[in-house]
Amino acid sequence: MANAEHSGQMGGAFGAGAAEQAQARLKVARIGLWTIAAVLALRQVTVALSTPRGDRLTDLETWVGPNGVLHVSGSLYDSTRFTGTPFAGLVLKPLTRAAQQALGWSWTFGTLLLVVALGLVAARALPQPVTRRSALLAAPVAISLLMLSLPVRNTLYLGQTSIIPVLLVLLGCFAVRGERAGGLLIGLGAALQPTVLLFAPLLWFTGRRRAAVSAAGTFAVCTVLAWAAMPHDSYTYWVHHLAGTGLGGKADDHANQSLHGALLRLGLSGPLEIGLFFLLGAAVAVLGLRRAIRYAHDGQLLLAVAVTGCVAVVVSPTSWQHQLLWVLLAVVGRVGRRASDRYMWPVAVVLVMTLPATMMLPNIGGIEPLRDNLVLLAALAAATCVPFLSRTSPYYRAPVPTEYARPVPARWKHVPLLPYFRRVLSRPNLLLELLLIRVTYAAYAQVRLAATGDSSTAGRATAEHHGDQVLAAERFLHIDVEHWANHAVVKVGWLRDFFDFYYESFHFVVPMTVLAVLCLRRPVDYRWARSVLGFTTLIALVGFWLYPLAPPRLMPHLGIIDTVHGVQDFSKPDYGTLTAVTNQYAAMPSLHFGWSLWCGLTIAILAPRWWMKALGLLHPLFTVSAIVATGNHWVLDAVGGAAVVGSGFGLVYLLQGPRARVAVAAAGVSTAPAPVKARTPS
Repeated sequence: MANAEHSGQMGGAFGAGAAEQAQARLKVARIGLWTIAAVLALRQVTVALSTPRGDRLTDLETWVGPNGVLHVSGSLYDSTRFTGTPFAGLVLKPLTRAAQQALGWSWTFGTLLLVVALGLVAARALPQPVTRRSALLAAPVAISLLMLSLPVRNTLYLGQTSIIPVLLVLLGCFAVRGERAGGLLIGLGAALQPTVLLFAPLLWFTGRRRAAVSAAGTFAVCTVLAWAAMPHDSYTYWVHHLAGTGLGGKADDHANQSLHGALLRLGLSGPLEIGLFFLLGAAVAVLGLRRAIRYAHDGQLLLAVAVTGCVAVVVSPTSWQHQLLWVLLAVVGRVGRRASDRYMWPVAVVLVMTLPATMMLPNIGGIEPLRDNLVLLAALAAATCVPFLSRTSPYYRAPVPTEYARPVPARWKHVPLLPYFRRVLSRPNLLLELLLIRVTYAAYAQVRLAATGDSSTAGRATAEHHGDQVLAAERFLHIDVEHWANHAVVKVGWLRDFFDFYYESFHFVVPMTVLAVLCLRRPVDYRWARSVLGFTTLIALVGFWLYPLAPPRLMPHLGIIDTVHGVQDFSKPDYGTLTAVTNQYAAMPSLHFGWSLWCGLTIAILAPRWWMKALGLLHPLFTVSAIVATGNHWVLDAVGGAAVVGSGFGLVYLLQGPRARVAVAAAGVSTAPAPVKARTPS
């Protein structure tokens, strides 16, 4: 959009019509984005207010409720439940007289307004050159990302004040006029959250020395004022607890995403841990502030603010989940020379800040330290090593463009979304692909587990009723071979072992191998095949949700022997530990067969040798034999799997036309991307 605006005015009637069409599309996009932001905001507020009173706004209740710490006559920190500064306690004291219910509603909607203001200021502060139109589109996107982020969701749920320091810093840097006024706001933020004082060196070394002095002075005045009003509490906070250290939850809790918390989780303690924390923290502070100062001089002040905030997250003794908004602001940094690589960093940051760590990394013992400190690692990377592009780089505004195949007439051009599903010819970003595959599979597993066919009594009855329906249909079609195949295989030991091994091992290994080979050797076909697999899985999830189905092994009256999982104890509602991992009633359609059929067809279409094609087609044959012989699926489940695979191929053809290699070959052009020289910014 920005390139179109800088390309000059369009002449003639055609140009005027195109300009009006672009304006209309921009208006529709803006309305759509604001609608999404409004829906997300409404959802978050509804979730917060519909939660039972004893379970929501628990931190606010701890502070200002009838039995809250701000009501007691002793110290605020006697119970360590209050984690704010003495100045924060002084500010919150008047709220203790407010009605509890009215305070909860006003606090929730007040927090919502703060989030909206934060998104508007962040959109306005994007690095130049940014047009007014771009800023108008950026504002609803920023608000939507904030609403989805875990820090904002925790703030709304707990009733925290962590958004206020972030907003005060952004207002002080971008909204108010005059350095002293900006420093005043930043100093107030530091009085509420002491690590915000790290912005004073950023201001000083970027030429805003009056703002730096004003920030430090405001912080000192507020702290002295609180000390005069509450000397005992101030001594407890600043001296006994070393600026709040030890308040709140345990420092080694996973919610504490600071360097101190990570070292404690790694088993370090005592003087060694404290010394290492101060040494590493000082190194991160020096390196991070140097990078922030460099980006500020480069005209990327919002990125400089984000980097400084990430430094504050790392070096703070405690950085609880609701205090981590600084990491989300780092999405404004541009990383990568190729246009296809530009999405890697922002997508990774957004996923880290919106999804639980268990969805980002699998539950494997060797990578638990990475999973437990994922947000800390993102903050540490933003502060110290992510190679954000300078605005002077020729790739900042003109990255190496992505190579696309020519449009083909097979697509339905009257469908509005189709122009965005273009066939890409260049090699994908491997890290981004792995990240999206992992997150997509985690979402698939969660939806599959949460489908209506659960292990409750009602879910079991529904699933078994559907099982009787499927069995009746198979008997009508004379294909009810499950009992015969299962008992015939059980009698042959080596055959039973082969099918058990095939069922357990090849379901994931073969699809991942096919994707890996295509990504390395045939990137154009990889994107096509990956899209087919994605649509196939998505359609299957709908089937799991709408038609929970018990597999033959979970139909007690059929006498099917579960050769893979062993004898099921039907007296237990969960039938053993496997139900806690996956939904046992997600049998229709069979993705065991669906994924194997996708593998077979992909290999048959793309393999260069006939024997490779034949070998690929053997995989779905062995898979359908395994799922039926082991009692894990009905024959009609495989039919359903074939149907969703066919739907996946059909949807990709509908959205993109023929696969790119066929389309390019028909057009008589090469699939190899031509070398593109980077254009210097105009």
